[in-house]
Formats: sequence, structure tokens, C-alpha cells
Amino acid sequence: MDFTFTEAQNDLAGLTRGIVTELVTNDRLRELDAAQDRTDRTLWAALASSGVLSAALPESVGGDGFGVLEQCSILVELGRAVAPVPYLTSIVSSAAAIAEFGNDTQRADWAAPAARGEKILTAALSEEWSDNPALPFTHAHRTESGWELTGTKIVVDSAPIADLFLVPASTDDGVVVFLVQPGDVGVSVARQSIVDFGSAGQVDLDAVQLPADRVLGSVARGSEISEWIVERARLGSSAYQYGVLDQALKLTAEYARERVQFGRPIGSFQAVAQRLADGYIDVKGVRLTLWAAAWKLSEGLPATEAVKTAKFWAADAGHRVAHTAVHVHGGVGLDEDHPIHRYFLAAKRHEFLLGNTTDLLRSLGKELADVPA
Repeated sequence: MDFTFTEAQNDLAGLTRGIVTELVTNDRLRELDAAQDRTDRTLWAALASSGVLSAALPESVGGDGFGVLEQCSILVELGRAVAPVPYLTSIVSSAAAIAEFGNDTQRADWAAPAARGEKILTAALSEEWSDNPALPFTHAHRTESGWELTGTKIVVDSAPIADLFLVPASTDDGVVVFLVQPGDVGVSVARQSIVDFGSAGQVDLDAVQLPADRVLGSVARGSEISEWIVERARLGSSAYQYGVLDQALKLTAEYARERVQFGRPIGSFQAVAQRLADGYIDVKGVRLTLWAAAWKLSEGLPATEAVKTAKFWAADAGHRVAHTAVHVHGGVGLDEDHPIHRYFLAAKRHEFLLGNTTDLLRSLGKELADVPA
């Protein structure tokens, strides 16, 4: 296992860091807090024009041919800035899936424009009462002209502004992933309020009629494609979460060095120092499991358990570090004029995105139990 960053990882991380440092300020985020759909279009355009969006996509859709390692490096930097852009869902989960499994027309119509920042794609994965996004309750059956799709997807990232939804649905032939447009008859999108005030919505599918060419890849490979999307979405969430937690801990350590109480910096008190030390260990655990899983995926190795382990750490450690950040800051941690509250909210969102700690541990435990002794 090689944890050495590639030259492209370092370059793309540095490029992304420079862009978000300039554009993602506390004042800018405060402006976006009041927006109906909390998405920074200016930042999105800058990431597109600089080549960040297309860099880690295949050359077949106008990308530079880099992969999951580089995607994670970009996401870490976006997480450090709590940048409100749909890179995870539009590029990592959706455009990359279409580039990997789609036909030439699908790539040209959707993946290539997404790489240029012209269209926003999203993967509609979460459902109520479902703890496995790869096995959806949403159902589709064949018709004379194609397929009929019925179901509900919730907390769909960027749903109100998306140009295309990737929708896994159960069929008599197994899971199939469909390409659904918001303008299709029977599709309705309702905005949802979520913990970090990001753009999200509920997507209702009421007997939506789709032609056969709206299937991503093939029916036979539907389950594989669905699992591919979920796996990369979970890994991407872990990468973003690592950036969030690492920066939150740095801000908290700086505050503990500067905040004086009883004539001493509060960081010199044993209880505060222990919380920060525990947070440091947690962040390193997220970092280790993230890059271990990303490396396996980049090498084409089986990585299901590694990705779930990384997501577990992102969720479990994310809970502890987020609360440490707020507790050490005291009342300031709840002040919406101070940036630390955004890291708390972002960490809570990614703690529960595509599986909380209990769901992930149950899944990992089942997989371990199924391995012959």
C-alpha cells in the first residue's frame, strides 16, 4: 500500500486550495446562507475554468484522465473550506459513473457538459426506511416503450438545481440505474431543509415513463453500477469529511492557544488538552482509512470493506471532533458569525450521509461473519 501522494494529487490540491482560499470567505458563506439554494455558482465557475472539475474524469469526456485519488484530494480541500459546491455528487458520483458505464451519447449529453461545469448531475440514492442505497425500494418495470419508474428519493444533493438524476431502482431483473430528467412527466422535486442548509430535495417519481435508452450502461450490469456509485459517493463523503474535521481541529487548537481564562490559555488545562489530543487521533484515523480505501479503488482491488471502514471513521470520529470543536469554543461555537459553526454542521451532514455508524458497523459485521473461518 502506497500512501505517497501523486504529483497530480499535490497539484490539484494546491490549485483547489488557492481557489477556495480566495473565493470562500466567511462573508461569502454568510451571503449564501440566505440563498434559496446554497450553491456557490461563482466558485463552481472558477473550478470549471481552472480545470479542477474535469481533471479527475476520463479523457473520453474531456477530462485529464486522473482518478479517485485525485478526486479525494480535491474533496479534502473543498471540505477544509466547507465549500458549497456539488463536486461530490455531480462529478464523483454522477459524471464519473456515466463516463465509466454510459454509451457515447450519454457521455456526450451529460458527462462532458458536467466536466465543463455547464450541467449539474446528482445521484438520487437515499430513501426513507432504507439502510442500503444499493438496494432501493424505488421500483421500475418494463413497458412496451421502455420502463415505468415509481418511488421516492430523499435528501438528494443539489436536487433543486440538478439537470439530471441518476436513479437506482429495483426491477425483476435486479437493480437498474436510470437517467431521469427533472422535466420528465411524473417527476416532482421539493426542496428540503437539511442540517448544513445545503441544496437538497425530495424527488418523487410517479409512474415516470422512460425510453429504453435512459438506462445507464445495461440492465445486466445494473447492480454493479449501483454499487459503484454508492461506493464512490461514500468514499467522496469521507474525503470531504476529513477536510472538514482537519480544519475544524486546527481552528479549535488555535482558539485554545489564544483564549485566556484564569490567566492561562485554555489549551493548557488538562481537560481541554485531552479533548484536543483525542480529536487529533480521530482525524488521523479518518485520514488513514480514507487513503487506504482510495488506494485500493485506484488499484482496482476489492475495496468494499475498506470504503465502509473509511465511512465509519468519518461518521464516528466526525461526531466526536465536531462536538469537541464546539465545546472548546464555548459560546462562540454557537455564534453564527464565527466560522466554526459551519464545520459542525458540515460534519453532522456527512456523519449521516449514506450510512451512519450503526448501519455501517452492521454491514461490516455481516460481511465479516460471512467469511469462512
